[in-house]
Amino acid sequence: MQDEFDTIVVGAGPAGSTTAALLAEKGHSVALIEKDKFPRYHVGESLMPFCYFTLERLGLADKMDEIGFTKKFSVQFVTEDGSQSKPFYFFQHYDHPSSTTWQVLRSEFDKMIMDKAISNGAMLKELTKAQSLIEKDGQVTGVNVKDNSGHSYQLHAPMVVDASGRDTFAQNKRKWKKRDPKLNKIALWTYYKGALRDPGLDAGSTTVAYLPGKGWFWYIPLEGDIVSVGIVGEKDYLYREGNDISEIFAREIENNLWIKEHLSCGKQFGKFWSTGEYSYRSEFCAGDGLLLAGDAFAFLDPVFSSGVFLALKSGEMAADAVSNALKTGNFSAGQFESYGRELCHGIESMRALVYAFYDESFSFGDLIKAHPGMRSDLTDCLIGDVFKDFSELFQAVSDFANVPTKLKHGLVA
Repeated sequence: MQDEFDTIVVGAGPAGSTTAALLAEKGHSVALIEKDKFPRYHVGESLMPFCYFTLERLGLADKMDEIGFTKKFSVQFVTEDGSQSKPFYFFQHYDHPSSTTWQVLRSEFDKMIMDKAISNGAMLKELTKAQSLIEKDGQVTGVNVKDNSGHSYQLHAPMVVDASGRDTFAQNKRKWKKRDPKLNKIALWTYYKGALRDPGLDAGSTTVAYLPGKGWFWYIPLEGDIVSVGIVGEKDYLYREGNDISEIFAREIENNLWIKEHLSCGKQFGKFWSTGEYSYRSEFCAGDGLLLAGDAFAFLDPVFSSGVFLALKSGEMAADAVSNALKTGNFSAGQFESYGRELCHGIESMRALVYAFYDESFSFGDLIKAHPGMRSDLTDCLIGDVFKDFSELFQAVSDFANVPTKLKHGLVA
């Protein structure tokens, strides 16, 4: 059995499989370790338009339509009394195939990218769990793993990419995890069959529906007449009368007229899900021989559906950075300084917008009314064009909300 590789990737979700696919395409030997058996369930179904460019590089953009995922043309915001904002139609902002994005079943979407990694030459090791990092003189040189039969063994490589998602394998081993100082929400979610959809182009829109105290519902239409419905809010608010999620859902549905009307004809099915510890970022993005990508590096409150985009983009960036390290033979943490700086810049753009969303004094309508020239920059943020300079936008936002100080951590060790 082969146990020596150029790179070991931990986790076959969007970040890990993107990294593995692009590295293998460049001719590098890659081991892709995955604890589960794909396809498997995962929440986080809504994509941002700029996901298109990584999917295009992977050769998968056309396949998205072939699979038949629900098309998403816009995002809209709904107040507690059911009043809808004018939808942010992506195609009104720019003319490009990427202006139409998708709502996906993650089981199918994630497997599609993993299959691409395999077809490009990555060696998949499913039902195999990373146990610990192998280190020599302070440099990561491999991973101790265990398969589902209980067999433990070692894999060796000069580079390990942790893309283990919210398991945060390397963060936990290195004690690098840092919670966001304010974004400490929890999420509860489930699925409905036969719920109402808006007509025409809005049938596949993501809807963010407000709740008291700046909590909110997500409403994401999927194929098969299914809708993903979730609640994000403060734990103390949501659990104030107990922790039965079905009862919390029933109570909060009454607090938004749009949600109440749209779910009235639908039937909830399957289990209710929950998760906490919502927003965090690793103290470092890299160590010697180690690089973090996707949720294994940082997770941000999902109000603007940035999770899959940041996973795909960081996976793409990680592949390029690791390929360059393999070419130069330099696997030190400093090799990945620009990776961390650029990735943190993009995350900070989204983070500032998330903070504004939760500020009681802020609304998108007030911002655009006072600063009509900022609509373009705001839409850029909402579509995922987050690596540009948004200093003017957030100067305008600061008229209505406190813009957070940029976090200093997340660079190289």
